[in-house]
Amino acid sequence: MAALEEEFTLSAVTLGARPDGLLGVEQSDKTDHFLVTDRSRTVILYKVSDQKPLGSWSVKQGQIITCPAVCNFQTGEHIVVHDNKVLRIWNNEDVNLDKVFKATLSAEVHRIHSIQGTEPVVLFKGGAARGLEALLAEPQQKIETVLSDGEVIKWTKFFVVFRHPVLVFITEKDGNHFAYVQMFNSRNLSKYTLLLGQEEKSVTLSFTAYVDRKFISLMSLSSDGCVYETLIPIYPSDTEKNQRLVRSLLLKAVVSGIPPNGVTLTVLDQDHVAVLGPPLPSSKECLSIWNTKFQTLQTSKELPQGTSGQLWYYGEHLFMLHGKCLTVVPCKCGVSSLAGALGKLKHAQDPGTQTTPHFVNWEISQGCELGSENSEQLRILRRKKTEVSLQPEVPASEQLLSTIKNGSEKHIEVELRKFLAKWTPDSHTVTGDVIAGLLGRSKAEPSFYPRNCLMQLLQTHVLSYSLCPGLMDIALEKTDVQMLQLCLQQFPDIPESVTCACLKMFLSIGDDSLQGMNINMESVFDYSNTEQDEKMEEQPEILRNGFNAEDSNCSNCNRELNEKPQDAAEETASCPVIPKRAALLNGILHSAYSETFLLPHLKDIPAQDITLFLQYLYFLYLKCSENATMTLPGIRPPTLSQIMDWLCLLLDANFTVVLMIPEAKRLLVNLYKFVKSQISVYSELNKIEVSFRELQKLNQEENNRGLYSIEVLELF
Repeated sequence: MAALEEEFTLSAVTLGARPDGLLGVEQSDKTDHFLVTDRSRTVILYKVSDQKPLGSWSVKQGQIITCPAVCNFQTGEHIVVHDNKVLRIWNNEDVNLDKVFKATLSAEVHRIHSIQGTEPVVLFKGGAARGLEALLAEPQQKIETVLSDGEVIKWTKFFVVFRHPVLVFITEKDGNHFAYVQMFNSRNLSKYTLLLGQEEKSVTLSFTAYVDRKFISLMSLSSDGCVYETLIPIYPSDTEKNQRLVRSLLLKAVVSGIPPNGVTLTVLDQDHVAVLGPPLPSSKECLSIWNTKFQTLQTSKELPQGTSGQLWYYGEHLFMLHGKCLTVVPCKCGVSSLAGALGKLKHAQDPGTQTTPHFVNWEISQGCELGSENSEQLRILRRKKTEVSLQPEVPASEQLLSTIKNGSEKHIEVELRKFLAKWTPDSHTVTGDVIAGLLGRSKAEPSFYPRNCLMQLLQTHVLSYSLCPGLMDIALEKTDVQMLQLCLQQFPDIPESVTCACLKMFLSIGDDSLQGMNINMESVFDYSNTEQDEKMEEQPEILRNGFNAEDSNCSNCNRELNEKPQDAAEETASCPVIPKRAALLNGILHSAYSETFLLPHLKDIPAQDITLFLQYLYFLYLKCSENATMTLPGIRPPTLSQIMDWLCLLLDANFTVVLMIPEAKRLLVNLYKFVKSQISVYSELNKIEVSFRELQKLNQEENNRGLYSIEVLELF
């Protein structure tokens, strides 16, 4: 699940933005530092965590900045272009842009791209691209023209793919769109024609893209409100030919209508995209998150003050102009999996829950370079001064790992908060080492149990059983049912033996002990539905989805059950377990398992606990049978299929033992009658299905003859 947290204004001072919005927002050399460029003369460096500007620079009156300022991650300097051809380079200590390094180029610049791990790239309006250092070595060098007359660049993106920089840009000419892929390691430029397919009348409004192995997944938002995907090969088979690519439908009806400032599409990860635009023709603009894998809307936020139709995404932060101020919306994207879509894995989370990125971009290289190896020398000559190298700070992860070895629990909590506050896209790889250190010390020192730290790490939603196999073992040892419940909700790979150990604890722990524990109760509904039970008692002839407790050919069973009708009614109406135990058992029902590996471990559970679990499952089945939809109320309660699967598993594993227990006799008789009634219902449904097939055949024959007739068929 994806979630949008509460937005905040980056600065109370408006940026002098024109109606067409800002020129750009780019990430600086530090995680929470961003460069914001307006469409006139100013560049501002913001620190998002403090919500305040760190510096501001402007060009002279009469000059206009023509492309967004970027950071050179190799040198820590900032780069901007004004008046299309004049390039300026400065650092944080500079005050006046008129006195910093200046280079006048021979052609007009469209955009400068800079990302971690490689040299900045300058893209010219004619379609040619150059590395920054090669361009600064000879600013007046001749720049070739790649694009044809009338062809205009509409969108660009810079990637690092398998340690090599790749530039992608989209152009438009006479309503047709073309994609160019520039490989800097081989200096190959490939051109593709983007075909609209069947939607020839639609107009493409926005583009976004991400790298998927050997392809660039280009997504486009069209005027028909749909999102389309085009796969562009990174390594083309023939670079000389203008190849054609057809797009395919990815999401349908994500926006409706086109506001004056347009709509925007931005990719968040491989499974989520953010869309800025009105969901309905008459509605206000909204920021919405869509899951492209399962084609579902995850969350949305209304923007009553309107936007400029621009959206930027960096490090779990969405930037946009809301009204006239730059607004930041924290965005959290959880793991997207088929197990979650089928109800076997829970990813629901509160808007305030802190999550962390769940993937590592293995394609980003820290040592990838584009041009000259003497870039550091050129930078020193350009700055005309020697910079003092600062001693790097000790990373928060190393400090945390060092503290875990011999620090107190409070000290560890403080360092853990620092570690989580400075999260980067690859920091979650260290989480395994952190939790392994905590668990290792817990085993060596029985008195050491850093429960708060373990709970904070669990709430990052990036852990799994294989990453921390000892976590659930120590929780079982400490009888920490809250932690076990969280693990069951989040871990998709729990072994069946551990699942059964949790089940055994949940069934055996006393009610008094559970009452004082903090347990998530969202999957438990209100069992005290007395009004509905009274109505059911007043109308005993009504069938519950084909089941009638009085209709059975088992005379001995009826005679024994009718001896205590009041007890049977109480068994149907009351839950055999307290709500907190029910919440824990529901977590077991939602867990993933393999029947082959689960059955042997179910035989180790005591017979009395098995009987209690069967009674609870039977109670849930009765509640499901009370409505036509066969579902339970509440937030993500157990499904009917999960209830039936566990009933069958328990009976298969322990039928002989349960059969010998007197307390389970009534339960087994009721289950027998349920199965018999369901067989009868399915038998009647099969008869109806045969009749419907015959009707369908008759309709087909009549349609073939072009005639019709009215016939009366007796189904029973």
